[in-house]
Amino acid sequence: MLDPTIYKDWQIAEEAEKKLPPVSYFQEKMGLLPEEIIPYGKTPKLDFIRIMERLKDKPDGKYIEVTAITPTPLGEGKSTTSLGLIEGLGKLGKNVGGCLRQPSGGPTMNVKGSAAGGGNALLIPMTEFSLGLTGDINDIMNAHNLAMVALNARMQHERNYDDAALAKRGLRRLDIDPSRVEFGWVIDFCAQCLRKIRIGLGEGKMNGFEMDSSAAIAVSSELMAILSVARDLADLRRRIGNIVLAYDKKGKPVTTEDLEVAGAMTAWMRNCINPTLCYTVEHQPCLVHAGPFANIAIGQSSVIGDRLGLKLFDYHVTESGFAADIGFEKFWNVKCRLSGLTPHVSVIVATIRALKMHGGGPQVVPGKPLPAEYAEENLSLLEQGCENLFHHAATVRKSGIRPVICINRFHTDTEAEINLLRRLCAQRGIPCALSEHWRYGGEGALELAQAVVEACQEPGEFHYLYPLDMPLRQRVERIAREVYGAEGVDWAPLALEKAQRFEADPKYAAYCTMMVKTHLSLSHEPAWKGVPKGWRLPIRDILEYGGAEFLCPMAGSISMMPGTGSDPAYRRIDVDTKTGRVTGLF
Repeated sequence: MLDPTIYKDWQIAEEAEKKLPPVSYFQEKMGLLPEEIIPYGKTPKLDFIRIMERLKDKPDGKYIEVTAITPTPLGEGKSTTSLGLIEGLGKLGKNVGGCLRQPSGGPTMNVKGSAAGGGNALLIPMTEFSLGLTGDINDIMNAHNLAMVALNARMQHERNYDDAALAKRGLRRLDIDPSRVEFGWVIDFCAQCLRKIRIGLGEGKMNGFEMDSSAAIAVSSELMAILSVARDLADLRRRIGNIVLAYDKKGKPVTTEDLEVAGAMTAWMRNCINPTLCYTVEHQPCLVHAGPFANIAIGQSSVIGDRLGLKLFDYHVTESGFAADIGFEKFWNVKCRLSGLTPHVSVIVATIRALKMHGGGPQVVPGKPLPAEYAEENLSLLEQGCENLFHHAATVRKSGIRPVICINRFHTDTEAEINLLRRLCAQRGIPCALSEHWRYGGEGALELAQAVVEACQEPGEFHYLYPLDMPLRQRVERIAREVYGAEGVDWAPLALEKAQRFEADPKYAAYCTMMVKTHLSLSHEPAWKGVPKGWRLPIRDILEYGGAEFLCPMAGSISMMPGTGSDPAYRRIDVDTKTGRVTGLF
């Protein structure tokens, strides 16, 4: 084990990869048959359908979810903690694994960097994990953009040809309304210049249909949401066919099935259905499936990944994006509802740094040095900031799931600060465990692992925040009040018109409610820290995901396309031309 205070993450990963056993070792360890492994070098895919058919009668393992407090813009280490917990449970002799989300190229090449964890709680092979892995996000991009190609081409042809000419080409007129195109393009980078674009500007009638359009980051695509919740390939195909791309001039939805492109989109994504096998630096197995961004997407590792992991492992760790108001709320009311799975415990990751920020500490800015307050002992800021932590713990308790607080320790945290946080948790009857997995790997996570094992022995009585027969606006009101702490909801005219239309149509009654909101605050305003008081949640629009069967109310001014900062990570990334090794990525 290398000391992460001396060695960089890529060096720790490289050392662990040198000692990584062959895939055959993991096949035996996980009880897999040779035909259940789809070769892909060090990171094979696992044949979900074959494995689940063979293990369908095997009891599920313990189901552990990892969430967090409201983070600083730097993140508070949920992926690091998830991997550290897997390593810690491994040190306790448990049959353990997990399922994490594949990182987006946007953050990897921007300020935040990869989502591979850190220190001695890392996912390997790290470079492959961070740069595309087995191609799922690329396949989603191709399938998504193919739908836009089909839509724009159809609009061009319908403009250029009359009904008889269309019929000769085997087409019927869809009469798409160019002002009601719901879909845009996707790219897996943070490209703010593409938030609003105009396409089809070439001269003549053969250069596409001219219209306003947009681009979002790839992992926010409805196709990623569909991959996250699909139960098998047939369900994936059905959902892709129901994606609403636009509306016609009479207000009728135009789907991918109408454009006869759904089959080709599924062909691009056929391999995505199978999770990819990766590993911790201590060589425990960890599946990778689906993508990040719980503020603008579902932000969960997949239902398929968790169903598979619960059959393969006695303890299965999954991670929800961002804090409990976003990632856990979607895990609780969407993912668990769709999967039918009941979690045993939720780990809430907290850092002294973030708690001080919520207590009134100075602004944390990515790419700039942390202010001195975060490296020096300050019990007053810490205690005031704990209001945010206990708000999230109360949210988890509302689900009936038992929370365990993980203090993800940084080297600047003092004993007095750790002891204060322990004492405040004990006063509220919430289990709390210190974890130093970043520095010491599984050995540093033993206290956390033991706390999780104990919590799993007494699972609570799980229940949802709202029933599916509750109308959309009432659901949003309940989420805003009981999860965010708002005093109510204000609906913009567009959002109100859509909400009334959705509520009047029985088709949407069973659709899941997927909130779109900043991750940097319990509110819609990123600058409001702690637990804001006396505010109302503004909803400006509602996105319809007909394939995923989500209605997505959009709060505040959040964008589906993040921007690239002034000092992005790509400035330091290069390739050693003698060895092919990627440098500067971590």
